Amino acid sequence: MFRFLFALALLPAFPADALEQFVFDSIDGGQYDTDAWRGRPILVVNTASLCGFTEQYAALQTLHERYADEGLVVLAVPSDDFEQELGSNAEIKEFCELNYGLTMPMTVMTPVTGDDAHPFYAWLRDDHGFRPRWNFNKVLIAPDGAVVATYGSTVPPTAPRITRQIDAMLSR
Repeated sequence: MFRFLFALALLPAFPADALEQFVFDSIDGGQYDTDAWRGRPILVVNTASLCGFTEQYAALQTLHERYADEGLVVLAVPSDDFEQELGSNAEIKEFCELNYGLTMPMTVMTPVTGDDAHPFYAWLRDDHGFRPRWNFNKVLIAPDGAVVATYGSTVPPTAPRITRQIDAMLSR
């Protein structure tokens, strides 16, 4: 009994407003479950292929390549909420692979605003007061599931204020 109680005491305590379990459909088929990423930092970005910020895909891929082996998850969430996404998931996938060589996790086209927002984005809106106002808004989640920071479209994914926080979470 003592060992069981001791083991429970060693489990990480997640903040009350910590990341819940969310499931995203993958553009490659299958699903991404945020429970599988517990204990890892996550950068979630709502994206669009026809936006003035679309070139940020290159920086997102750079982050993925630089930090994936250390645990960072970079998740691209294509959305047509701002009417700047291609017409189908197949077109999005092809565009991103051909133009940016993306290998990071990417979801299918997903609503991120309004009544139809994906549950993750509804959680951000309802529990954290954050809603994307445009494409390429970024949300950094700590390994304990807490929302560390949100960044607007104009903040590049490789900006020092993002990478410093990632480095700190990965104990670099």
